[in-house]
Amino acid sequence: MNQPAESGAGPTGTNLSATVTVAVIGAGLRGMIYSSFALDRQYNMRIVAVADPRTERRERFREKFSIPDERCFGSWDELFAGPKLADAVFICTRDKDHFEPAMKAMEAGYHVLLEKPMSPDWEECVALGRQAEQYNRILTICHVLRYAPFFQEIKRLVDEGRIGRLMSIQHNENVAYWHQAHSYVRGYFSKSGEASPMILAKSCHDLDMMAWLAGGDCLSVASYGHLTYFRPEFAPPGAPKYCLDGCPVSQECKYYAPNIYLIENGGWKAEAACSDPSYEARYKAIKEGPFGRCVYHCDNDVVDHQVVSMEFEHEITAVFTMSAFTEKCNRTLKLMGTEGEIRATMETNEIQIRRFGSGQEENIRLTDAGGHVGHGGGDSRLVADFVKTVRTQGAHTSATSARASIQSHLMAFAAERSRLEKRMVHLDEFRQG
Repeated sequence: MNQPAESGAGPTGTNLSATVTVAVIGAGLRGMIYSSFALDRQYNMRIVAVADPRTERRERFREKFSIPDERCFGSWDELFAGPKLADAVFICTRDKDHFEPAMKAMEAGYHVLLEKPMSPDWEECVALGRQAEQYNRILTICHVLRYAPFFQEIKRLVDEGRIGRLMSIQHNENVAYWHQAHSYVRGYFSKSGEASPMILAKSCHDLDMMAWLAGGDCLSVASYGHLTYFRPEFAPPGAPKYCLDGCPVSQECKYYAPNIYLIENGGWKAEAACSDPSYEARYKAIKEGPFGRCVYHCDNDVVDHQVVSMEFEHEITAVFTMSAFTEKCNRTLKLMGTEGEIRATMETNEIQIRRFGSGQEENIRLTDAGGHVGHGGGDSRLVADFVKTVRTQGAHTSATSARASIQSHLMAFAAERSRLEKRMVHLDEFRQG
């Protein structure tokens, strides 16, 4: 790595005890989650700069990580306009703002940890991979589930042949009714034109898992999905556009905004609605802002349920279902092989193996993971892996490099094309441009 212009943010080389320095672009929730591991000495990582247009977010980072004022920037262009400040950058901006800073970061000499999806445009995803190769940069995508002990254990069982030859995969992402309402009806990911299609924004994690477990390229997909329920015609009679404007069903509506965002300890959902934790600020945000809207009177256009059928190499077939209409927010899957099957639930970290003809079940309960919290331990392991990859200048290869991650992105783009055009789509349509 080249020596940064300022002391204190020096290169790590191949010194395995050296500290990796990081500049953060996008100081929201995900940026804070990944950066917070720097506070743990075992990660050998230091946050040395931040870029975000929102003053309160920059200030929060400045205080938490003791960043000098001159290294707090209002935009990524300001950060890149000066000398190189760190070994790497975390890019945790909104979906449509991933491509430009990632391209500029690699050109400026930084290695990159990029939040998923890489881009809402498939050609930009491919261009990012090419940029990393051209400049010999590490580009790691935040497909954190590959690092979760739950999925790593399932991958180990499949690769060891515990169910014989893998033939089929069934995977469900149970979005949960409340999560759909918050993120994909009222929230930042409610319109595909401003973020990404939901199959990409929410489920490129899951498609990546399926490709990883299948162990080969996806050849073709067919997909069906709709926005069926969160529409005006399903609003209760007399329901206003904003919950606080005298909703007649406020007592029984499970989506009533004040019961979600104005309660004490509203958590990450309340913070998304209003960064100011005071009741007065949150009340104003719910009275006037997007998170206070009736879920049946929003401007959302992403699906609330979708299925994807896939064919992989080696004649492996797979089906993925994403649905808002579930009680729990979790992932469940079933893998079927020639000698047995695996059934698993991520939320509880339970894995069951059944061998045909034996009449026996083997039950595995992982105790060192975290269910769906922190993506089952994947967040921390992703950051540790990225830091190791940077520290060794790529001698250690990231499990979610751009090369590995582009596959699942193209699967998502193919699924959305199939859904819209109502036809089977071959992945070669994208690989050949």
